[in-house]
Amino acid sequence: MHIVLQLIPKKYLIGGALILLGLSGLLVMSTIVAITGEFESDSQQSDVTEIEGGGIGVGTANVSPEVMRYQPLLEKYAQKHGLDASYVPIMMALMMQESGGRGNDPMQSSESYCNGTVGCIKNPELSIDKGVLHFKSVLEKANYDLKLCLQSYNFGPGFINYVMKNGGKYTPELAISFSQLQYQEVKHTGKYHCVRPEMIPYGACYGDAKYVDAVLKYYTGTITADGKPAAPASSGSGGKSGVKVIDAGKTLIGKTRYVFGGGRSQSDINAGRFDCSSFVRWAFEQVGMNVGPMSGVTTDTLKTQGQAINPKDMKPGDVVFFDTYKIDGHVGIYVGNNQFLGCQGKTGVAIASMAKGTYFGERFNGRVKRF
Repeated sequence: MHIVLQLIPKKYLIGGALILLGLSGLLVMSTIVAITGEFESDSQQSDVTEIEGGGIGVGTANVSPEVMRYQPLLEKYAQKHGLDASYVPIMMALMMQESGGRGNDPMQSSESYCNGTVGCIKNPELSIDKGVLHFKSVLEKANYDLKLCLQSYNFGPGFINYVMKNGGKYTPELAISFSQLQYQEVKHTGKYHCVRPEMIPYGACYGDAKYVDAVLKYYTGTITADGKPAAPASSGSGGKSGVKVIDAGKTLIGKTRYVFGGGRSQSDINAGRFDCSSFVRWAFEQVGMNVGPMSGVTTDTLKTQGQAINPKDMKPGDVVFFDTYKIDGHVGIYVGNNQFLGCQGKTGVAIASMAKGTYFGERFNGRVKRF
């Protein structure tokens, strides 16, 4: 081989090397474009992010970025423990009150996990695992009375027994009276003091008797008279309004191009620049449905909204998710016949196949939401 190289003029060797180098560069660039073409924007979040929830726990949680980062773990452990993912927004509000998402025990789960010992959990994921499990346990014992569940998360399950003996329904007055009784039993230890000055005249210094209000200030939604979160009032995007969403979205076919982070300003929209989540948001906006702020919509905010639907029950207008560069990295609107409408990297807004064996068919993760 060395002899052959000696026989080839140097100018040809140099020219060949430059050609190979150029081809390698083109290959790398095309690979990067192919990958980033499917990327969904992870646009910067503001200090407080609105997170929508659907199904059983319809509402919006306003949480800090520190809490927001734990959303995937809350969803993971909700699924592990058999808790409807629609409760994730209310648990995010709870975490906001407990810790603001800071520290090694963001859900303050140590006491429930370690039989009253404070500070035994040193890992945020373990805190979330045990916190979700404890939340579910308390929720079930409270017969799904959300306010009773929240107050018992703070007081302990003994509050549930107290409420069941005194009318069976959470009231702020019962929270205060329970705090008074418990404080009388423990005040001699000197370990307890009123976390709220307004509770001092009542002697209600055990736990936080206003914990429900404290959590719900981070949560906007409807809770029915029996304490249960309200369910969706209509068939949502999977009904007639779903067809309207598709019709609205189709008007952009052939008129847009995919831009990473696009669609988050009016000038982008006017110029036809969208990414997948901003297009979905735009399509729903055209039929009068607000699924998140223009500047902050991502696949991660969209997936917390709406009602979870079994893929076998998908209808036109339902929102479908795909695992591309990350879990739930791409999103589109189902149109029927194993097809969806979305803004893709190579085509802009277009109808694409999600049938088995296709690119998106292999990446469809089974997450379907009805807004």
